[in-house]
Amino acid sequence: MNRFLLFFLISFYSFTLIAQQKVPVKPRILISSDIGGTDPDDNQSFAHLFMYSELFTIEGLVSSPSFGDGNKEEILRMINLYEKDLPKLKKHQKGLLSPDYLRSITKQGRHGAAPYIGYTKPTEGSEWIIKCAKKKDKEPLWVLVWGGLEDAAQALHDAPEIQNKIKIVWIGGPNKKWSANSYAYIAANFPNLWFIENNSSYYGLFSNNNEPDSVKTTDYYDKYIQGAGNLGKDFKNYYNGNVKMGDTPTLLYMMDGDPNHPERESWGGSFEKMTHSPRVIFNGITTTKDTVAYCTVTEFHLKGPVINIPADSACFWMETTLKGKVQKWPGYYLGNGEYAIKYVPKQAEILKYKFTSEVPNFPVQDGVLVVENLWPGKKHNTDYKLGNSWYTDKSDPNLYDGKIQGGKTILKWRNAILMDWAERWSWLLDK
Repeated sequence: MNRFLLFFLISFYSFTLIAQQKVPVKPRILISSDIGGTDPDDNQSFAHLFMYSELFTIEGLVSSPSFGDGNKEEILRMINLYEKDLPKLKKHQKGLLSPDYLRSITKQGRHGAAPYIGYTKPTEGSEWIIKCAKKKDKEPLWVLVWGGLEDAAQALHDAPEIQNKIKIVWIGGPNKKWSANSYAYIAANFPNLWFIENNSSYYGLFSNNNEPDSVKTTDYYDKYIQGAGNLGKDFKNYYNGNVKMGDTPTLLYMMDGDPNHPERESWGGSFEKMTHSPRVIFNGITTTKDTVAYCTVTEFHLKGPVINIPADSACFWMETTLKGKVQKWPGYYLGNGEYAIKYVPKQAEILKYKFTSEVPNFPVQDGVLVVENLWPGKKHNTDYKLGNSWYTDKSDPNLYDGKIQGGKTILKWRNAILMDWAERWSWLLDK
């Protein structure tokens, strides 16, 4: 793209659309990410984080892959790319964080999802969360979770006193599906935790919205990133350069206005209080007469043979199909012939599933469940009762972006967000 035209576009959007509000205090943040695990969008979000690192006091970068092969080495690789581009970035922006410092706070968390009880053993990552939370500081530690909640749940289990020192901003949705047991543990045992549960609004950053004046995520790479340093070259490896960055709304939320007020408008979305987190228990197979809201903790309790294995052992599977591929979710033996599984549907659908096991005489059977598109939906007497500081996607139908609840609370800022970032990418272009 012509460099003059690029400068004009950035200046135009910056003048007409940017609505950032000053953040009262530079926030202390810790990232818990499944980078390298379930979804490569975390790599895009790390590029964004490092390029805006002067805005945050970053205290931890924790690899927490609830599924897949993610590890802290992937965070370190992203830091190496940032280090190569830092000389150019520093010509335009003071205060960007040192790569050596970022390496020093990179820690390995849990590999894999927690069992039915919701926690297991401490990890380097969970212990680092505790250490950062216990620092003497009048400001809270904001734990931004870009994957499963395993390390956050473990930290809370091992040091419950930190619940008043941390605030969690979580990208749920599919991550809640992978991390059902840890989420359930936190909701049941820490209802007064300060918590934003973003199950759908984040889609507004990259939804396939074709408004005429919208900055397109599909050609953003070609227009603004191509040729922009080492981070730019690497960006092409994820979704062929299409912008997804499903976790970046946690950063955007911390960058725009006072994060202590989730109901405000911000680049990272706008949220409303929730007093209950839906939990539905089925004692057996469901049919099309049974419904739950998406992102509901859905428990199936089954009767089966009495076996001699430790309680909380995975011994049966719930099989579902996504885009033609079978996914298997572990179920657990609770003892005395009782079996159970927590499953979280991530979207509205008619869910077909099958329970299987190698346990002799286990009741192998098929079922179906109707999942509705309004969260958190109606109340149940089995729900997790929450305190006064748990927030989630706004339920106003006017704020849906197509089928995405709350999507417009972020979609409305997408042009400003991406054009502001385009200016920083321009610093890395060869001139």
